[in-house]
Order: sequence, then structure tokens, then C-alpha cells
Amino acid sequence: MEQKRSKTTRKRKKRRVNPIVHILKALGTLLLSVFLILIITASIFGTVLTIYVMNFADSTTSVELEKRTESNVTRFLYDNPDYDEETDEPLDQYKLYYAIRNENRHFVWADLDQIPQYVQDAFVYTEDERFYSHDGVDFKSTFAAIVFSIIPIRDRGGASTITAQTIKNLTGDNATKGVAGIERKLREAFRSVNMEKTYTKDVILESYLNIVPQGTKQYEIIGVQAAANFYFGKDVSELDLAEAACLAGMNNAPADNNPIDSIENNNIRRKYCLDHMLKAGAISGQEYNEAINEKLQLAGNFDYSSATVYEEEMEEQGMTDWYLDAAIEEAISRIADESGTSYKDAQTELYENGYNVYCNVDIDMQRKVEKAMLDPTNFTTYDMDPEEDTLWSDFICMDYKGNVKAVVGSRSEKTSIRGYNPATTGKRSPGSCIKPIASYSPALDQDLITMTSLYNDKPLREQENPDGTKSQWPVNYSEDGLSGNWSYKDLFTYQMLLKSLNTMPAQLVDKLTPAYCYNFLKTKLDVNSLTDDESDYAAMTVGSLGMSLEELVGAYMIFGNGGKKYDVSFVYKIEDASGNVVYEKNDGYKQAISDSTAYIMNRMMQYVINDKEGTGRYAKLKKTDLVGKTGTSEKWQDLNFVGCTPDYVSGIWIGYQDPETIPTNDYQNIGAIWKNIFGDIADSEEHKSFDDTFPMPDTVVKVDFCTRTGNIATNCSSRQTGYFKASNMPENCYGGH
Repeated sequence: MEQKRSKTTRKRKKRRVNPIVHILKALGTLLLSVFLILIITASIFGTVLTIYVMNFADSTTSVELEKRTESNVTRFLYDNPDYDEETDEPLDQYKLYYAIRNENRHFVWADLDQIPQYVQDAFVYTEDERFYSHDGVDFKSTFAAIVFSIIPIRDRGGASTITAQTIKNLTGDNATKGVAGIERKLREAFRSVNMEKTYTKDVILESYLNIVPQGTKQYEIIGVQAAANFYFGKDVSELDLAEAACLAGMNNAPADNNPIDSIENNNIRRKYCLDHMLKAGAISGQEYNEAINEKLQLAGNFDYSSATVYEEEMEEQGMTDWYLDAAIEEAISRIADESGTSYKDAQTELYENGYNVYCNVDIDMQRKVEKAMLDPTNFTTYDMDPEEDTLWSDFICMDYKGNVKAVVGSRSEKTSIRGYNPATTGKRSPGSCIKPIASYSPALDQDLITMTSLYNDKPLREQENPDGTKSQWPVNYSEDGLSGNWSYKDLFTYQMLLKSLNTMPAQLVDKLTPAYCYNFLKTKLDVNSLTDDESDYAAMTVGSLGMSLEELVGAYMIFGNGGKKYDVSFVYKIEDASGNVVYEKNDGYKQAISDSTAYIMNRMMQYVINDKEGTGRYAKLKKTDLVGKTGTSEKWQDLNFVGCTPDYVSGIWIGYQDPETIPTNDYQNIGAIWKNIFGDIADSEEHKSFDDTFPMPDTVVKVDFCTRTGNIATNCSSRQTGYFKASNMPENCYGGH
């Protein structure tokens, strides 16, 4: 009985232990569940991460390696005008016009075979000792870099490969912290693998050695060739082992470890480089000892020049001319437009990154015009004291596709680079030069007039003057001064034009409306410097607005090329340092007016030159056809002439810096001044007649008109040859007048 009770007691005791077992079992089940949840979560996270990385890989673009064949010198080039007498081929395709180099930045490309093996080894064993064995990525270092991007325990560079550093230097993609750092490392890894599949190790190393930063705190120096030039006054092929180790060693932090700013730091880094080269067996113990003990002979300047492109020409070039200033400004604007960057960033690009800019300049014409503009006898009517002769002037010439051939912005010697150029940026009144482009052309194009339409020379309306008095408007300007000299006679269109009377243009602007004329100038002829007042009759009639000579002359190209308006340009092509075309002018144009309108305007404007009463008669050339127009602003403060020859359209302006009346008795007629500057050049042109370059369109009819009625002559005794649109012919004149 006692024995049975004892067994029962033991069983009860065992049952008392069971709750602890249950607790342990429950805890084990919980831990197992948590573990399984973690496994599932990790699997899901891993799957998501894999999908993210794969999508990231798909969206990561490869990086192309392109040899930059030139230094960071930006060159302005022009077509060589010199030909071989025997072959009739250009002696060189292009000649250097000007070169620009940022004095604080230096870059020169060196092919790998120009770089000694120990220079290559110095960089490889310092930066990436497994360069020749890996496939572009050091996965251990990359993983570590990602971890330290998340957990910023200490500053760590990531120990990236030479391939990865090449990509970073090319793309500027260098984020190091947080998510951005992780994404950059992932991009870099995929790009590195792609690069190693695409390019050989030699190609990658050549690119790396040519774009690796090697600068000081003051100067930006790119690549081993430029570094050899600057630090040692040598070509890279002439470097010794100690100098190679100096450059390779400082590469982790050039601004702190270069031998100019800190020779102590550089010596430490030079030893680091040589230690790695010795350990790898790239150099012997004797070479190591010699290099470690060598005292570096530092130059620390850019005087070394044998590797610099066109250095001799750069030393001789001196001051820019007016054309170059305009070409530089256009190049900056073109680069900004094409790249979507700011003007300031585009300017930095141009000055630092070795562009080739091809200019439209006719260098012989440019030099002749410069010389003519400096000659005071081309302007004055007598020997004037230079201190009294303070008249300003500017000139521009272009072909009929808007390619500028010459430009000069002053009568004085040029003393500054990229200063104020009145020809391209100045805004002065064109005077009556506005009439052919703002009223006559659009009215003729709209068939509102013919060359023999009759209009009365009378004022259009009465206006109130600032002093409260009233006067008739518009008045006509005469060669003797301003007066209300209306004839009240009916005159033909071409007569109104050759006499430069203001009354007919005012009536045409009234019919067309000032807003129409304004928009015609702006949208058809690219005159963008107009005021916003579209209702200004005076602006559209007598040119009481400001516009640059470049805009004015550019608008007149339509009278020599069939009504086509091309962009005005000083530059026709821009290439980056790798030879990629950044900008190239095309042959696109706007048909501003019909070819028939352009032809008839051309013929009417010949009267301005050839008629004895024509205001442009003093510009008449000896050998070459000329059409043109004079322009005088209010109070004779601005005088303009625009002339079209078969090959070129050009113009000149004279006036004072601060507008005031020009003493015309002291200066030659504006047409004569244009002829003095450009006449000999024009008479030496290839084409002498507009018949050679602008033949009469089929839509124009050449026929005699009656000099009394302006209608088509039949039995009229007084007749003259006229030109009319076939779609807008005057009636026949049957006499009886």
C-alpha cells in the first residue's frame, strides 16, 4: 500500500514539472515561427531587391570611351583661302583664327604607347593592383562601400577599381552617402562590367590616365601628360620612376598630396606607391632605393609647351577682332541651346573643354574692312582734328544665307576682348531703312500695290506736339534738313521709294496696320529688338525704334535671294574635343516674301542707286550691280545705308555715342562712306549682275508702263520698263491723257 502511494506521489511530482516543459515548447515554437517569418521576409526582401537591381541594371546606360585628340584649347577656325596653284586644292582645309585656353586648367591627351610602362604600373599598383585580373568590379570592396554608405562608421573611399574611377571621372557620378551612394555604386558596378566587356584593359587604362585629376589647390590639371608638363616641365614620356610615383601617389587626394602644396604628404604617398610596386615585382630593390631617395625637381608652371596644340600661334595672336568677339558669343549661345545649360555654364564649357568652332569669316574681307574703318578720310570731308572727329560707326557684311563675312564695331583701334559691339548689340534708329522691310515689301506681297501704284505725297494726319501745338504728320526729310516739304503730287511707288518720302509708307502702314507690320518684322525677318508697342505708326513708318545693324542687314537679305530669310550666323559648326558635332547650321529658311515680291523690290531699289534723285546715288559702284536704301533718323542723329550686291548684303551706321545731330557738312554722304569702306571689295566680287544670281521668276512680267498713269503702256508715247506680278498686273493704258 505504501509502495503504491509512493508511486502515485512520484507520478504527481512528474506532472508538476510539465508546465515548464510546456513553456519551453511554446517558446521554441515561437522562436521557430519568428525564424520562419524572418526567412520568409528575407526571401521577399531578397526577391524585391533582386528585381530592383535587375531593373536598375536594365536602366543603367553604358559609358563610351572616346579619345580626346586635342588639348583643352578651344580653337576658332576658318576655311583656308589659300590654294595650291597646280592642283587648285586648299593648302590646308582650315586655318587657325584664334585659340582659347583657361590658364587655371590644363589637359593634353597622350596615347598609351607614349606613357612609359613604369608610369602605367605606378597607377595600377597604387590604385587597383588586381586591374588586369578582375572583370571591372572588386565585389568585396563594392560591398564594403555599400555597407559604409548605410553605416557611416568612418569615411571610406570605397577602393573602387580603375574601371570604376574612369566611369566616375567621365560621368561626374560621385555620390557617396545614403541611398544615393548605394545607387551610384550599383550603377558603377554595372557600368564597369559593361565597359570591360566592350573595351580592352589597355583602352580603359589609356582613358583613365588621361582624365585622372592631378591638380593643385589653385590649378585644375587633368591627366598624366598635363601633370608631367606642369609639375616637372616634361613630356610624360620623359618621366622617371620617382616622378611617376609622385603623380600616382597623390591620386587619392591631389589637392592635399601634390608636391607643390605639400611635399611632405607627397613623399609619404610616393613611398606608398613604390612599396606596392616593389611588392608586386614591378620594380627591383635598387630601382626602389633610387626612386625613394631622389629629390624631385619641380617646375610648377605651364611653361612647358611642346605638347600644347597651336602654342606658337596662341602666343602671337594677341587681341581678338570684332568678328571673333561675335563668334565667341554665338558659340556660347549655341552650346547653351544645344545642351540646355545656362549661358554661364556654356561659357565655362567653351573656355575649358577644347571645342573646335568653325567660322564663316572671309579673313581677307575682314582685314580690309578693319583697315578702311580706321582711315578717317573715308568719313570726313576735310582734314579734321582727330579730337573733333568723335563720330562712331559700325559695319557688317554677310552672304545671302546669313553667313557673316566681316564685322567691325568701331572706327578706333580695338582695345578690349568681348567688349561692346554696336554692330551686333547696339540699338539705333534705322530711319528710312525700315521702309522696304516694314511697309513696301508686305504691301507688295499682299498685292496692295505695284511698282507703279500712284499715291499722293501728302500728310496722313494731324498730331499734337509735346509743346501743345499741332502739326501735320508725317513730314519728309530732305538732304538739306527736316521740313514739311510735301509736294501734294501723285507719285509712283518706286518714286516714293527712291526719294525716301515718308508719306506713302505712312499710308501703307495705315492699310496694313502697325500690328501687321510689327509682326511681319518680328516673325518673318527675325527683328527681335522691337518695342512692344504694336500700334506705333512712327516706328513702322520712319524707323523711330532701336535695332541692331546685324538685324537690319539680315532683314535685307530677302531682296537678293528670292525672299528667303536665313538665320544670321558667325559660326557654321561646333565640335567638342572628341569630334562630336554639337551644332551645325543647316540650310533651313523662312519664305518671308514671295520670290516675285523680292525681285520687284530689287528692281525698285535699283532706282535708289541709279536715279539722279535717288538718295543712295553716292554709293553707286563702277562695275557691280547695287540696290540699297539710305536711312536717316529724327534730327539727323543716325545715318544708315544698306546695300545689296549680287554676292553680299552689307550695311553701315554712323552716329554719336550719345545721340546728337550729325554735322553732315563735315562728313561725307552715308552712301559715299559705305562705298569707301566696301566699294572696292564689292567691285572685286565674282558676280557683277543680279541676272547672274537672281534671275527673274516666271511669275514676274517685264513690260513697259505709261509714265503718266502707271498702267501697261499700249499707244503711250512716254513709257518705261516695269516689273509686275503676273497675278497683279495694272490695267492697260489706252492714252487720252
